[in-house]
Amino acid sequence: MSHDGVGPRAVMRSVAFLTAGVLAVPALAGCSEKDPAGKPTAGQEIAPTERGRIADGGTLHWAVDAVPETLNAFQADADAATSKVAGAVLPSMYRLDANGRPQRNPDYLESAKVVDREPRQVVLYKLNQQAVWSDGREIGAADFAAQWRALSGKDTAYWTARNAGYDRIEKIERGANDLEVRVTFSKPYADWQSLFSPLYPKEVMGTPDAFNDGARRKLKVTAGPFALDTVDKDSGEVRLKRNPRWWGRPAKLSELVLRAVPRDKRTAALADGKVDLAEIDSSEAHRITLAARDKDKGQGKGNGAPLAHGPGAALTPGKSLRSWAIAHGSDEEAADEEILARKKRGKAVAKYADEQSSLRGFEVRKSLEPAFTQLALNGEEGPLADERVRRAVARALDRDELARVVLRPLGLPAEPVGSHLALSGQQAYADNSGALGGQDTKEARALLADAGWVSGGPVKEEQKEKKAAGAGASKEPAASQASEASGTPTDSESDSDSDEGSGSSEDSGSSGSSSSSDGSEGSTSSGSSDSSSSSSSSDSSDSSGDDGTYIVGEEGKPGDDKPGDSRAPALLVPAPLAELQRVALLDQAYVLGVHGQIEKANKAKKAKKDKQRKAGKKQRVGEKRQAETEKKQKKDGPGTSGKVEKNLAREGKSQIQHGGAPGAYAPKGTAAPGRAAAGPLAKNGKPLTLRFVLPSGPGSQSLRAVGERIARMLERIGIRTEISKVADESYFKDHIASGQYDLALYSWPASAFPATDARPIYSKPVPAADGSLNVEQNYTRVGTDQVDQLFDQAIAELDPGESRSLVRKADARIWAAAGSIPLYQRPQLTAARTNLANAGAFGFQTPVYEDMGFLKKGAKPQASTAP
Repeated sequence: MSHDGVGPRAVMRSVAFLTAGVLAVPALAGCSEKDPAGKPTAGQEIAPTERGRIADGGTLHWAVDAVPETLNAFQADADAATSKVAGAVLPSMYRLDANGRPQRNPDYLESAKVVDREPRQVVLYKLNQQAVWSDGREIGAADFAAQWRALSGKDTAYWTARNAGYDRIEKIERGANDLEVRVTFSKPYADWQSLFSPLYPKEVMGTPDAFNDGARRKLKVTAGPFALDTVDKDSGEVRLKRNPRWWGRPAKLSELVLRAVPRDKRTAALADGKVDLAEIDSSEAHRITLAARDKDKGQGKGNGAPLAHGPGAALTPGKSLRSWAIAHGSDEEAADEEILARKKRGKAVAKYADEQSSLRGFEVRKSLEPAFTQLALNGEEGPLADERVRRAVARALDRDELARVVLRPLGLPAEPVGSHLALSGQQAYADNSGALGGQDTKEARALLADAGWVSGGPVKEEQKEKKAAGAGASKEPAASQASEASGTPTDSESDSDSDEGSGSSEDSGSSGSSSSSDGSEGSTSSGSSDSSSSSSSSDSSDSSGDDGTYIVGEEGKPGDDKPGDSRAPALLVPAPLAELQRVALLDQAYVLGVHGQIEKANKAKKAKKDKQRKAGKKQRVGEKRQAETEKKQKKDGPGTSGKVEKNLAREGKSQIQHGGAPGAYAPKGTAAPGRAAAGPLAKNGKPLTLRFVLPSGPGSQSLRAVGERIARMLERIGIRTEISKVADESYFKDHIASGQYDLALYSWPASAFPATDARPIYSKPVPAADGSLNVEQNYTRVGTDQVDQLFDQAIAELDPGESRSLVRKADARIWAAAGSIPLYQRPQLTAARTNLANAGAFGFQTPVYEDMGFLKKGAKPQASTAP
C-alpha cells in the first residue's frame, strides 16, 4: 500500500477491504434502466498487446516492498507480494476483470452455478479436465474440502486470518465424477464466488502444522503458469519459473522475479536496470516524464545541452561565476570550502544526468487503484461521539476540491468517491453520498449549534507557562497565544453572528503535550479563527494579557497581509478600567507590531498633508474627516486622543471600504463589520478541538496536503484541529487501530464482494467479555443495528440484483452515520519499460501473468483482439 493511502496492512481479502430518528434512504438508481455502477473512473494502462507480438523468454524484475513473510494468503502476515505469488502459481476459480467484477477463470473452471436453493444452497463446480497440480495429481474435491476445513473456524489449531464464507459451508463432496465438486451451505451465501480463490493443495491445507508452517517459505505443489523456484530473503528476491505442467497458454516470460526495493530507492533501481516494473510515487513519475521530454528535446547526457532540472538547475550564470571567483580567491579557507562544494555538486549533477539518461527507457503508466482514501472520525468518545458533530465535519468538506488536490496534478480524473462499499464500475457501486448531503457551511454550523457548540461561550483554560515568541510559537493556535501570554485563564467572547470563521481561546499547549506523549514527530494547531490581514492584529503576545479586551470580527488568514482583502478585520474593544487598560493595550499593540503600522500611518499622513497643501478643497475635506474621527474616539472612552490612537484610526480609515481597520477601537458590544468571524465554539466550558493524526513519512506528502486542506475547511465552521504528525510505522498500529485519534486519513481497498468483506469494517462494535470494545476492523467505532441487518440480509440473498440493492441501502446508512467520509480513489502510478507489454497500472483487473512479456524487436503495443 502506497504512503499516500497509509492504512491497515493487507492481511486478508476482507481488509482488501442517525441512529436516532427515521432515515430517509434516497431512491436508488438500481430500479432504473441505467446501471448505477457506471464505468471505472479511469481505465487501466498496461500496453495491451497480442501474444503474437511478444517475444518468448526473458526475465521480468518486478519491484515489491519486501520479500513476503508467508506464501499462505490466508495468514495474518500475508501482504501484497504474497498475493502476487499466489496469483502466478495457484488456481483461482474467479478473477477480476477491468471493471472489478468477478469472472470465471476458464483455465480451472468450466462452469459453476447454484443448482439448489432449498432446503440448502448447493453450488456445483465443474473443473477443467486438464487442470492438474505440478506433481501430476488432478485438482479435485479433496483440495476444496481441505481448504474448507482449514478456514471454517471450527479448528482453532489453524492460525487463520479469516474464515468469511467458509464458515457457512456445511459439507463438500465429489459430484458425478472426479471433475465435479458439490458445495452445500448451511446458510445461504450470496458471495460464494469469492471462495477458493486462491485454492491451495490439500498438502498445505490438510493439517494445522502444514497450514501454519508448511507454506511460509515454500510451495512444493503448485498449479499456475509459473512455479515457485526460490525464496531468498538475503538477496531480497522471490524467483518464479515457467511451470512445465501448465495446460493453459504458455507463459511468455521464462522467469518472473519479485525484487524487494524500498519505495524511496526505486528511481535508482530503475536507472540501474535492477527492476523493469515498479509502483512509484508522483515525484518519481515526474522524473520519468522529464526524462522522456528531454530525450525528445535532445537535452541531457551525450547531447551537449544541460538539463533544465535537477541539482544543477538552480545554478545560474551569475551564481556559477561567483562560485568560481570564491574558489579561486585569496581567502584560502573559503576557497577550500567552495572547491569541495563544487566537487560535491558536480558529482550530484553527473549522477542525476546518468539516472535521467537511463530513465528514458521507461514510461509512466497510470490508473486508479481499487482503493479509496477516507477521512475517519473516531466516534467512540469526545465531540465526535455526537452524530451531529460528525455530520457537521462531513458537511464542511469540499470533496471535489480534495480530489483535485491529489489527482489533477497527475492527469487523472478528479472525482470524489460516492460509496463506502464499492468503486465506480463495480457491480455494487452507486453514489449514495446524498444520504448525508454535500458541502454546506451554513448547515454544518447549524448542526454544531444544535449539538450545543456555540460561539462566545466561556472556555475553561489551564494556566500555562508564558511561551517565548519565535519558531516554537508558530505551532500554537493563533487565537490562544494572546490569552496565554498573561499567564491567566481568560474567557473569550464574541458579539459577531457572521457566517464564516470563528475565534478561539483554546489552550494551545495541549497540542504539544499530546504529541510528545505518543511519540509523534510534530504537531501543529489550526485555530478556528484566522489572524487579521494586518500584522498589527496578531494574537500572539508575551508582554500583556487581554484582560478586559474583547475581539470581534477576527477572520483573516495567518500571514495574509494583503491590503485589499475583503474579509472583515479585528476590532479591539476596550472594557471599563479605561486608563490602565488603555495603556496596557497600547503597550501590547506595540509589541505585536503596531509600531510598523504607526510608521506606515505617519508616512501616509505626511503624504496626504503635502497633497492637501496643493488642493485647498481636499485639505478642508481631510480636516473635516479628522475632526469626525477624533470626536468619535472621545465618545468611545477617555484618553483616546493620543498619537497612537490617531494613527490607528487613520490606518483604519484608509481601509474603511473593507468594513473597518485591524486594531481599530469600538465600544463593547459593537457588532463586527462585514463577514466577521464568530467567537470560539465551546460547550460546558470546553472548546471544540479535534486531534488530527497524519503520517510523517516521505511518501505521505499528498496525504498531509489533504489533511491541511481539511483543517482549513473545518476552521470555517469553528472547529479547531491539532495536527499530530507521527511515524509511518506507528501510524496505524499505535493510533488508528488503538483509537488514539479524532480525525485520520487512511485507505481501504475496495472488494468485489462487499457484503462479506466490508461488514467487519462497518459493523457496530460490541462489548467483549473482558469489558473492552470489540471493533473488528471498524476503527471509527461508529456503527448501527440497521447497517448490520442490511449486511446480513445482503449476504443471504441469492438474487444478485436484490443483494446489490441491499448493499447500496447499507451504504446510504453508513453515509448518514458519518463515521467515515470517502474522499477519492487512490492514484496508481507504475514505471514500466517501454517495451514491456500487458503489465503496468492494472486498475481493478487481476494480472494475467502468462501474457506478460517484452515486445519483439520492431513490434509496437496493440490492443489484443483475442483473449
